Amino acid sequence: MELRHLRYFTVVAETRHFGKAAERLHMAQPPLSQAIRRLESELGVELLTRTTRQVALTGAGEVFRRDAEHILKAVDEAVARVGRFSAGVEGVLRVGLTGSASYRQLPALARLLKRELPHVRMEVHTEMLTPAQEAGLIERRLDVGVLRPPVRQEGIVHRALADEPLLVAVPAEHWLAEADLVRIEQLRHEDFIMYGATLGSVVNDAVVRSCLASGYYPHCAYEVTETSAALALVAAGLGIAVLPDSVRSAPREGVLCKDIEDALSVPLVLAWREDDESPLLHNLLTVLERNDMFLDGPDGPDGPDGPDGPDGPDGQEGRQGPERRAGREGVA
Repeated sequence: MELRHLRYFTVVAETRHFGKAAERLHMAQPPLSQAIRRLESELGVELLTRTTRQVALTGAGEVFRRDAEHILKAVDEAVARVGRFSAGVEGVLRVGLTGSASYRQLPALARLLKRELPHVRMEVHTEMLTPAQEAGLIERRLDVGVLRPPVRQEGIVHRALADEPLLVAVPAEHWLAEADLVRIEQLRHEDFIMYGATLGSVVNDAVVRSCLASGYYPHCAYEVTETSAALALVAAGLGIAVLPDSVRSAPREGVLCKDIEDALSVPLVLAWREDDESPLLHNLLTVLERNDMFLDGPDGPDGPDGPDGPDGPDGQEGRQGPERRAGREGVA
């Protein structure tokens, strides 16, 4: 059975007239009549009753018409879907995110995709360390990653999404609860809640450097693997946590976020495989570019003359730009 015969039949069933059906199908009437006869012969049933004045559907013809329409609709939808897929406007985008990126960047990305690429579905993997995201990209288990550089794997490129200042999260009853601005020095005697030392956290690195610049090493009272756990322990009054500014986007009861006057900042980038030429990735990058989601041009803000580059005004340790390839991996 050929699809074209189903289409011929549904048009005849709709028009109830071979001449009008042939005209709509841009074909002569005799071949159309012959095609319907062959279809009836193949099915072994009469689909139409024919008189000199009209064409009518038999009971079997009415049943077959409904099924034929469903089949043709499904075929048309499949053709349209594969066209959208090949054009990169439909499919699954597998996204890996570092812990704190799920608070601000994930909602922003999801809203943007829903508006501009509504047929693209996200498969989200959160709380992924930078090395895990790198492996996921190289092994083609992820399409993009939202991570904190440096990136050490060859074959991965990235662009800067944010350069987040650090803030301090304190319990609601903390002695700094009424402060508008905090200095690192004021945290000297606090119990810090930090990411595990073995995780190689860029955030930890920046926190330690900030404290060392004020003459002390932070006392780590609790180690966590997830940002949400750090905030939960702060809410319980077990210590303070110095975290990226994006945690403000998910306020937690019992936790107050305070700006730090003299803390460093930590970068966040979107990473993908250098050899990925998929239309979906191309469309994603175009959408992000059009909506000013990147901090700077294609090379990011870490070029030689950029604000985070060696010749820029902030070319200092701790403000690691998106093109750095050496150093410790990030977790949060």
